[in-house]
Amino acid sequence: MSENKDPQKFVYDFTEGNKDLKDLLGGKGANLAEMTNLGLPVPPGFTITTEACKVYLDSGEAPTALRDEVSAHLAALEERMGKRLGQADDPLLVSVRSGAKFSMPGMMDTVLNIGLSDASVAGLATQSGDERFAWDSYRRLIQMFGKTVLGVDGDLFEEALEAAKSAKKVSVDTDLAAADLQKLVKRFKKIVEAEAGRAFPQDAREQMDLAINAVFDSWNTDRAKLYRRQERIPGDLGTAVNVCSMVFGNLGPDSGTGVAFTRDPASGHQGVYGDYLQNAQGEDVVAGIRNTVPLAELESIDKKSYDQLMQIMRTLETHYKDLCDIEFTIERGQLWMLQTRVGKRTAGAAFRIATQLVDQGLIDEAEALQRVNGAQLAQLMFPRFDDDAVTELLGRGIAASPGAAVGKAVFDSYTAIKWSRSGEKVILIRRETNPDDLEGMIAAEGILTSRGGKTSHAAVVARGMGKTCVCGAEDLEVDTKRRRMTVGGRVIEEGDLVSIDGSTGKVYLGEVPVVPSPVVEYFEGRMHAGADDADELVAAVHRIMAYADRMRRLRVRANADNAEDALRARRFGAQGIGLCRTEHMFLGERREMVEKLILADTDDERENALAALLPLQKADFIELFESMDGLPVTVRLLDPPLHEFLPDITELSVRVALAESRKDANENDLRLLQAVHKLHEQNPMLGLRGVRLGLVIPGLFAMQVRAIAEAAAQRKNAKGDPRPEIMIPLVGTVQELEIVREEADRVIAEVQAATGTNLKLTIGTMIELPRAALTAGQIAEAAQFFSFGTNDLTQTVWGFSRDDVEASFFTAYLEKGIFGVSPFETIDKDGVGALVRSAAEAGRATRPDLKLGVCGEHGGDPESVHFFHEVGLDYVSCSPFRIPVARLEAGRAAAQSRGSDSR
Repeated sequence: MSENKDPQKFVYDFTEGNKDLKDLLGGKGANLAEMTNLGLPVPPGFTITTEACKVYLDSGEAPTALRDEVSAHLAALEERMGKRLGQADDPLLVSVRSGAKFSMPGMMDTVLNIGLSDASVAGLATQSGDERFAWDSYRRLIQMFGKTVLGVDGDLFEEALEAAKSAKKVSVDTDLAAADLQKLVKRFKKIVEAEAGRAFPQDAREQMDLAINAVFDSWNTDRAKLYRRQERIPGDLGTAVNVCSMVFGNLGPDSGTGVAFTRDPASGHQGVYGDYLQNAQGEDVVAGIRNTVPLAELESIDKKSYDQLMQIMRTLETHYKDLCDIEFTIERGQLWMLQTRVGKRTAGAAFRIATQLVDQGLIDEAEALQRVNGAQLAQLMFPRFDDDAVTELLGRGIAASPGAAVGKAVFDSYTAIKWSRSGEKVILIRRETNPDDLEGMIAAEGILTSRGGKTSHAAVVARGMGKTCVCGAEDLEVDTKRRRMTVGGRVIEEGDLVSIDGSTGKVYLGEVPVVPSPVVEYFEGRMHAGADDADELVAAVHRIMAYADRMRRLRVRANADNAEDALRARRFGAQGIGLCRTEHMFLGERREMVEKLILADTDDERENALAALLPLQKADFIELFESMDGLPVTVRLLDPPLHEFLPDITELSVRVALAESRKDANENDLRLLQAVHKLHEQNPMLGLRGVRLGLVIPGLFAMQVRAIAEAAAQRKNAKGDPRPEIMIPLVGTVQELEIVREEADRVIAEVQAATGTNLKLTIGTMIELPRAALTAGQIAEAAQFFSFGTNDLTQTVWGFSRDDVEASFFTAYLEKGIFGVSPFETIDKDGVGALVRSAAEAGRATRPDLKLGVCGEHGGDPESVHFFHEVGLDYVSCSPFRIPVARLEAGRAAAQSRGSDSR
């Protein structure tokens, strides 16, 4: 990109750019340039760069050179078109559209028909031969300009339009005549003057300059910032502005506008997909205010344009090697391409399309992995509605974004947000959504609209977010003012439960039960994914996972504490256990044994308590080693503070006090209360826990090591292949590890001698304290492996108590942009990640064969997995249900780094 970029140049003609200049020209501008280069019918125009936007946002003013550059490009455009912007007799009209690097549908601003005025509207009517068209275009300009540029409440224009239709007794705006629209223009201009405190500008250049600034400003609207946070789009990119000569879809029945997909964005199937609207401009389709016809009907409406569009769609898909989302306009039989981009798609479509493109030879397996992601795979693992359930069907719409969503009906975004924050699951129901509904859409389980199609605002945004969505359910009469929906005489009030199926478009009354996803059934081994399998989705997932497993370097293990979880993890593709938390083995009925250990006053009492625990621990490990035979099992010795195994101090105090008042105090309760007080800590997570327990309580870690070793020996003597790894938690200095390891080595030697086995147990530690990370080179002298405990490492690096801060101020931090995402969800690369990287390097400098893994929650987070691949870890470990996601992302990370190396 840098070789094409002139740092002094703020404006590029469509003939100057290409699709690789998205950083500079935004996605829309770069792709308009690319289509121009391909010789496709693109209206002439130019793009103002993101660099100009950044200057404007930083200083509050456009760059000094921008006006002259725009003037030069506008003059060239006027020369090419043979007309001047806004001239009275034959005006050149332009659109001013936003266009960021990443698609942000509906989040930023667009103004069409710039150049119309009281003087030029008559010239447009004369040149077009259609007075109605001219006045319709003028009222659209005032409406869009008033709302977007001058900040007038858009509802005021909508109410005036509805009033005009009611007065004429018509239901759609196309039934308004030229005289009606002329009156509407006068009304709109009065609204502008009253609300904006100024007249609608009659100077065409002033219109354009103000619109350009408005598009720049729209980068930082609340809805745009919210969308960027939701989609993790950086806030410092800025938007480009595209100034394009207008072509008109509202010139009569031989004109129209539409959106097309080269494949179905909901399913991935090839075919003719999209929406078309005769006698309309593009915003009518996206807004969903008029119901469209399927794109296939264009063949009978205008076969010439249809055939040309099909050819262009094939050209674009082959060129971009992906599903393309296309906006087009037909002006009196002439097809014009207004935009193309790699289209948003559902999770299922993403997997199907990736494998289809491999089969067609357009992409290879490595590129196929870049076309899907772990978040999409996670969506496919969500439950779906039970086909055998008894249901009451309310209606059917367009299946816009799949999933099974159940919730209480709400009819505005404010209620959706409010109810969601109080723990209610809601379905947002609207006639059609608009960008102001974004917060409500995020809060809702699913979105249902009575208007619009697969290309409407609701559909596009929902697909991007992975939200279930049904659009265009025309049988549903939505009354947002009365907060209810009517269908077939039945009234659904706000708060009534509804269920929507984004895969079929069906809408049900009440709660429909759900069943496991077929993708989960595949991972569980209950569904075959062979070549003859009828389920294309499962077959596609199977192939993509095979690509990932062949390509990935990172191994994927499971966090599992019992045989049941271990077996499930193995079915999901786990290559061992990266974290077995032994404290979970001390709960339930065994808690009393731990209490005896804590209350022991003598060596004999303590040894008896440990002896009682030993066979139980050993039995647990035997089951675990059997379920993971042939694979490594990392067992973490006891980590949490001992108070967690004792009764709650308040409850116990009350119990003892009541017993004393009755003079029947229990001796054991009195001893427990003394122990609770003795073990009480102000901050127990930074107190007596982890390795400190092993050093302070004689025999505790030795008992656990013996149980592990004896279980391994028994399994090995039964011709099994146990591969235990003993992990010491919360080490902060090498001396702690050396003392524990010396004791462990002694116990292991005793077990080997007693059982006649040669056990290959490795001993390592968790790196979960900043000091451990900073002294990793020393600790590696006594450790055979490191496992990064990124949950605690994040807490100690940030000074956060996870249980407290997430509920108290994380929301504010996310809203203020301090976090792009919670550091407990995705690893903080600059802080925590820097310690992981330096500890890995220092550890391997000391011990080149040091095995490195991670067992915190970050082990299953897609973005974090890429980081762990980059820093050279050997494996990640995560909960069983996140294993497929981690496998996929590990493959994607390897494919991505391979692509970077080749470049």
